Amino acid sequence: MRKRLGREWAILAVGVVAGLVIVPGIVLSQGVEESRTLVIEGQTGQVPVLRLRGKSYVDLEALARLTHGTLSFNGNQVTLTLPGVGANTATTIAGDKSDFSKEFLRAGIEEMAMIREWRIALTNAVQNGIPIGDDWIAIYRGPALTNLRLAAVAASTDPDRSAYQLLSNEYDNMKKLSDRFVAAHTAQQYFPPDSLKDDALNLQILSCARSLATMAASGKFADDGSCH
Repeated sequence: MRKRLGREWAILAVGVVAGLVIVPGIVLSQGVEESRTLVIEGQTGQVPVLRLRGKSYVDLEALARLTHGTLSFNGNQVTLTLPGVGANTATTIAGDKSDFSKEFLRAGIEEMAMIREWRIALTNAVQNGIPIGDDWIAIYRGPALTNLRLAAVAASTDPDRSAYQLLSNEYDNMKKLSDRFVAAHTAQQYFPPDSLKDDALNLQILSCARSLATMAASGKFADDGSCH
């Protein structure tokens, strides 16, 4: 019997083919043969299974016929192609059209972190009456601009480029907010500690930051209008 196995038989590892249901039985001791049948859910028919030395063998040609698949041989490699595999792959690729590239996602996260640090510093300065000069703002504005440019270079897909525009909007709004307080300081105008509490631009920056964080967490572009 073992001489007849040839290349028509192969070891069927557990979990390689999804959806296979093998009727459980008593595990045989080494060297003892037993015939079983393999039933594939969703398919009509069955395939004979040989149990030998604790392993299960199945006739690949019979398996290909049952699943309406095809067999191809290349040297010592045997390939079983199941119907619908190409379609499933195409579906997966189509579903990834909204994904960010890894390089852009990394650069975008760094830019978001820098803008967040910039906003926190500005908020603390306003609340504590710290003078807000242009030189002080430049400490945060410069790195944020550098990170934005790096994100632009990293953008290689349509989702990347779309998200970059939102990042750019966030940077521009943060700069506008900072410039307002720099101008007030230069003109020696007083601004109360709670000036940012109900500030429309500040709230928009926060809303955009949350939207960008959600996109970064999912790895996909989804514009909810917060950054416009």
